[in-house]
Amino acid sequence: MNNIVSFKSVQKTYDGETLVVKNLNLDIKRGEFLTMLGPSGSGKTTCLMMLAGFETATHGEILLENRPINKIPPEKRNIGMVFQSYALFPHMSIAENLAFPLKLRKVSRSDIESKVKRALAMVNMERFASRMPGQLSGGQQQRIAVARALVFEPSIVLMDEPLGALDKQLREQLQFEIKRIHEESGLTVVYVTHDQSEAMTMSDRIAVFNNGIIQQLATPAKLYDAPENAFVANFIGENNDISGVIKTIENGICHVETESGDTVCSSNFQSLEVGNRVSVSLRPEKVTLGIRDENHMNCFQAKITDLIYYGDHTRVMMKACGKESFVAKVTNNGAIFNHKIGDMVKIGWSEKVCCALQ
Repeated sequence: MNNIVSFKSVQKTYDGETLVVKNLNLDIKRGEFLTMLGPSGSGKTTCLMMLAGFETATHGEILLENRPINKIPPEKRNIGMVFQSYALFPHMSIAENLAFPLKLRKVSRSDIESKVKRALAMVNMERFASRMPGQLSGGQQQRIAVARALVFEPSIVLMDEPLGALDKQLREQLQFEIKRIHEESGLTVVYVTHDQSEAMTMSDRIAVFNNGIIQQLATPAKLYDAPENAFVANFIGENNDISGVIKTIENGICHVETESGDTVCSSNFQSLEVGNRVSVSLRPEKVTLGIRDENHMNCFQAKITDLIYYGDHTRVMMKACGKESFVAKVTNNGAIFNHKIGDMVKIGWSEKVCCALQ
């Protein structure tokens, strides 16, 4: 699969001193759904705006379809754009909103009509062509915004927090709608969000940003199961973050002495060394409660401090390994959950399901 976009050593500063984006090198594959994910101020939206042409790179080069676009104005980049605010023209009908970018491109009237119908069909909104934006719900308006970004058949579509203004149920529904459109059309989508569950649901690959740098670029599964540093481990999904110092390393397994004096054994993905201060990343669903033997390399006593029922699982809050808020997730699969707050319980997990990170 060839690349449709390449960022080459791109930097961005607004004040001439602080770099918002630091030496970004990123290739986006044709037809993929790539999400730029990170906290506010991490540089993800600035990267999207530079690709769109609304911001200029301070240093470096951006290529689209193998040609430099730094000096090409936004309207000539053939890029579709979807914003959180919908940005529909309130005085135009839905059909007129979709026709607008086509008229700017001097498309014939007959072609405009067919392209508008096709774009509305993609988002299942054909019967709303004559409505005004104010007559639609927020979710319907966002569908129209997506259709308008697709109507002129761009080479790539950029989406900047497009679902941020919607309620949870509608947001999840539109996540699947947008993913369906991507898969059916073969479009390249670059999506910006700070919502990690949204990114995990929709993306082929995710670029996790922090302080203007991509911390890791990988599939959702790899980010979750094999994070490359402590920031990614804590930002993607829920995580038990156990601090300590590596005392020994045997057969690729780190023996980490925690602040409470316990020893936690973990995988060594980063080729760390004895004496390194690390954070052991452990997902809550990997923890087993009530183990009857000590065959687990990691086996500890814990005190249950809270139980929260979520329907499909129960969150068990504990004091363990020196942490006041150690979390386990127990699947509610019909078995009787017989623990209560205040109980002492033996917990365990394999050294293969946790990793020492810096």
